[in-house]
Amino acid sequence: MAELFASGRLVELILMIVAIEAALLLIFWRSTGRGISPGDLLPNLCAGAFLLLALRLSLGGAGWELCCGSLAGAGAFHLVDLNRRWRP
Repeated sequence: MAELFASGRLVELILMIVAIEAALLLIFWRSTGRGISPGDLLPNLCAGAFLLLALRLSLGGAGWELCCGSLAGAGAFHLVDLNRRWRP
């Protein structure tokens, strides 16, 4: 298990699960009209995916620029998510 984590393969597996989760939730929402709308779902999932990507890049030995870019993407999607949820 330690090798799976250290190599970053575990993070890749989690990213694939997040992508599958997003697809299934979007299909469910489109077919039933119930659940979380794409506008509410995607910013949250993208913020988490960018955090996972930053972890994967870091474990893979990528430069700090890519890691910081991924963290900036996570922050941007987090702000979009907060903006959509904020109630006056």
